[in-house]
Amino acid sequence: MTALIPAPPAHDHTTVPIYKLYGYGNVWTSPDPLYCETIAAQEKLHNWHVTAHKHTDLFQILFLQSGDATVVLDGQARALGARPAGSPPAGPGTAERARRSAAGHVVLIPQRVVHEFIFQPGANGYILTLTYALLQPLCQRHGLSLHTLADPALLALDARDDYTSRTFDQLELEYHRPHHPQRGPLLEALLGTILVWVHRHHAPRSEKRVEQPPGGLHLARYAQMIETHFSRQHQVGWYARRLGVTAAHLNIIVQTLAGKTALRLIHERLLLEARRELVYTVRPISAIADSLGFADPAYFTRFFKRLAGLSPKDFRRRMLDGGTAAPDDHTTGS
Repeated sequence: MTALIPAPPAHDHTTVPIYKLYGYGNVWTSPDPLYCETIAAQEKLHNWHVTAHKHTDLFQILFLQSGDATVVLDGQARALGARPAGSPPAGPGTAERARRSAAGHVVLIPQRVVHEFIFQPGANGYILTLTYALLQPLCQRHGLSLHTLADPALLALDARDDYTSRTFDQLELEYHRPHHPQRGPLLEALLGTILVWVHRHHAPRSEKRVEQPPGGLHLARYAQMIETHFSRQHQVGWYARRLGVTAAHLNIIVQTLAGKTALRLIHERLLLEARRELVYTVRPISAIADSLGFADPAYFTRFFKRLAGLSPKDFRRRMLDGGTAAPDDHTTGS
């Protein structure tokens, strides 16, 4: 494989660097739409610490196969431990817990999610970075919806998922054989296996029961449109017209498949971006409100407090003090 050349990242109005590949600037220099690297390589490259950054148009999958790590996703830290298979559990615990803790963790990181990895020495696993140009057709081919994912997710493997761990191993092996015949189709097949496992473990139960593909397609397109246009604060009817359905029908689809109103999905995306701005920038709250389409900062404050449980000012202060955000108020019907 051709060696990558380190380059500075890009920046938007935030202070968070934007990389295509961490440490190698904001230009996709890999000849493949997929980039596979090992966690072990982070020792030499970054001293086990991948500092806070984000990607655009890229989806990332972290597989912690063994060892320990802390992942920070949009300001929320999670400690992960994945003991090597066969090693005894630390401290008291049942055999079932020991069996389930042996196989590792998978972290899903959609585009624009600010993330940081702090690996403990000796950690092993892989970091897959793939373009949405690769992810979207793979998902559509296999009937998956991961390309519409906006929030990060953390999934645990157990001993029954050993085939998934082996698939990661085989993908990494094949990735570094650039001249093998039919390498591209085989990489897609291996990646497809991983994505199907992810979908089975991440998809909401209501989504698994749905048997009407047209509704699922509308929901996927709706989520994609929200990702592109959320800061313009279009009404549900604006999206519905572009999907070729009525606002009432779109709302029924979203409630059936996602368990929320169509308007709630728009509001949740606005809230997510507001949280990122408050945590990772020093911009005034009035400027954040304006960038998200709120003409009145007071209205933005009321909106944020209704969904997040505290004001933007209090949220920023709590996060800067090292605390955690209050849970969302899911009782609202918006």
